[in-house]
Amino acid sequence: MMVDPTLAEMGKNLNEAMKILEDGGKASDPDADRRQFSRSSIPGPLQGDGQDVASILQLVQNLMHEDEEEDKPSHRRMQNVGEQGHMALLGHSLAAYISVLDRERLRKLITRIASDTTLWLCRLFRYESGSAYYHEDDREGLLKVCRLVINTRYEDYSTEGYTVLNSRQPVIYQSATCRPGLGQHLCSQLALPLSSLCTVPCNTMFGSQHQMDIALLDKLIREDVETGKLPLLLIANAGTPGAGHTDKLGRLKELCEQYGMWLHIEGVNLATLALWEVSSPVTAATRSDSMTLTLGPWLGLPAVPAVTLYRHEDPALSLAAGLTSSQPVEKLRALPLWLSLQYLGHDGIVEKIRHAVELSQQLLEKLKTLASIKTSVEDELNSPVVVFRFSQETSAESSGGSVEGYFAGEREVLDSLNRWLCEQLAQLVPASGVDIVELEDEGTCVRFTPLMTAAALGTQRCDVDLLVERLIELIPVLNCTLRLRLDFREEVYRHSALSYIEDLSWPGLGAVRYEPRVEELTDSKRKLEVEKINSELLVKLGDLDADLIFSTGLEFGPEKDCIFIGMATEDLDVAELVDTIAALGRDIEENGRLLENMTEVVRKGIQEAELQLQKDNQDKLMEEGVLRQIPLVGSVLNWFSPFQSTVKGRTFNLAAGSLDSTEPTYSMKAQTGGLVSPETPTSSAKRLPGQRLFRREGAGGSDSHSETSSVGQAEDFSRERFPQPTTPSPVQDEAVSVVPESPEIPQVPAEPEPTQEKVP
Repeated sequence: MMVDPTLAEMGKNLNEAMKILEDGGKASDPDADRRQFSRSSIPGPLQGDGQDVASILQLVQNLMHEDEEEDKPSHRRMQNVGEQGHMALLGHSLAAYISVLDRERLRKLITRIASDTTLWLCRLFRYESGSAYYHEDDREGLLKVCRLVINTRYEDYSTEGYTVLNSRQPVIYQSATCRPGLGQHLCSQLALPLSSLCTVPCNTMFGSQHQMDIALLDKLIREDVETGKLPLLLIANAGTPGAGHTDKLGRLKELCEQYGMWLHIEGVNLATLALWEVSSPVTAATRSDSMTLTLGPWLGLPAVPAVTLYRHEDPALSLAAGLTSSQPVEKLRALPLWLSLQYLGHDGIVEKIRHAVELSQQLLEKLKTLASIKTSVEDELNSPVVVFRFSQETSAESSGGSVEGYFAGEREVLDSLNRWLCEQLAQLVPASGVDIVELEDEGTCVRFTPLMTAAALGTQRCDVDLLVERLIELIPVLNCTLRLRLDFREEVYRHSALSYIEDLSWPGLGAVRYEPRVEELTDSKRKLEVEKINSELLVKLGDLDADLIFSTGLEFGPEKDCIFIGMATEDLDVAELVDTIAALGRDIEENGRLLENMTEVVRKGIQEAELQLQKDNQDKLMEEGVLRQIPLVGSVLNWFSPFQSTVKGRTFNLAAGSLDSTEPTYSMKAQTGGLVSPETPTSSAKRLPGQRLFRREGAGGSDSHSETSSVGQAEDFSRERFPQPTTPSPVQDEAVSVVPESPEIPQVPAEPEPTQEKVP
């Protein structure tokens, strides 16, 4: 069999390039070691003689991984690019190579590629007699379909343009659960006013709260028809972006036929059309006028286009709408998908989709056994999307109590806890691909969508088991934190120096601020004092040997200058925690106040010392006489008749702020003082050896919970492996020096200095 040497070289180069970029390895070139590029040596301008392929690939590899050393993320989701991914990447290279063929050969080749890919997709997803449009932006297919419908419903649109729309304003209907910004994007690209977009609410009384309200839709369409508007197109969901629910597609199709509207369907549940067993709501999607498929995430294919399948009989209008093109090169968009579909085969494609659905069913079955977890799944037998959340109601039922009206703002608190739960699960089990979703009725939830992530992340059944295990470990932490939040607030209210900060978005015990007790401070000075005390208090709390994490809160949170306490475990002693915070804050405030008063004490002490020195010098002059002050005569006189002065030396006691005599210092050869450094107050609760702070003795908790007992789980894990030493209790010395031996503190000498002689 004859092989094109260019194609063989292309495949070889692609394999070598992927090996360098994925494994971080070096090129097979023996001289590659000499051409390694570090970030600091990458030149800015182009080199005159150019570079070879291996050097350029190494440069790309360095640029791809340069942030890993600096940021050192705790977890990073990297797509698993397998052999099918290599085929998709090879398709882009082949498209560039094929585009340089002669026009006739190029036309035959792209016709075969486009027709094969369209036929395979229509058969695979049960969409008979359909055409395909391949596009990079997954919204572009719907946009082209809207242009097609406008050209179909307005016969003079191709010649008159937008002026024909003034006769009957077109209306596009979409569900309230559609992708955010989709309708606004269509109006912007089609030059339609926002009044041409009608958002249909979901069911409120009957049916799923994530499905479009069909009765209300019928009413809205009739009102628009009566006012002279033209119902143009309806966008329905086969798997809403949030919860993965499917609209009643069969009933919507009947409604569209009644009013002559175009029905377009999109959603992740369309992937299940490739399975043998398909739920009836999704099967109705095969009767739609168009639908958009995102095969890249479903099959784990990088850089493959999305596909919009549609049915229309007029090729001229399809060409005018941009769904088909006369340019052969644009039809090469299907080449990466053509190669990947052949590589996977029908069975391989079905197996990937089936595997994702089975992962969802596996997780759903395990979540049903957890009392504190509430699921939101439309079809328990065939849904590829699982949405769950930590629920306060089910948690209370399991503990035998009712939490109706448990506390104000409970919805916001539960949302913050579920946001923390999702972050922890994504960090502990990165292969699960869980993410956060905000639903209007349920609030913040954790979403598991293996159809969108499993193929890329390589999610397996063991990953789902690990996800459930980690979830079981985190549930007690959530229950304890939710229960102890009220206890923490009540304990804070018992201390007049502490202020409880109500921040419902914080996932933890809560927030507290230490308030200084000085009332005469101005607002600006008081604000600075609060900021200073609380910043020092945060540092001291962080140095304690405890499982709790203390922080300044969320980065863009509304509350500042306060201390946020992280997640709690069952054996947490809330009273001891709050007492410790108050005691440390009081110590910081008193030490700061002593330091502020020290300046005034030292100033007054120096003034008193100067006056005492002058008095002592005068007394010495009166006792010694004038002759002893003459340099030569005084020395001779002192030698013949030594003089014992009665003037005593003085020393400045910095701790007491007073002048003391130096006689005890020289007589006892040691300094003594009347003050003893106070002993640092310790917790009243006696701790066992190895027991950490704020733990109740005999509680059911254990240190094993410390890995998940705070928002900063990675920091807490490192603290478990490398425990910080506990602060030793101060031991009283035999003799405590009160006078600091600092050269900066002036002391009065034992013998006063001689003064100049005065002439009588």
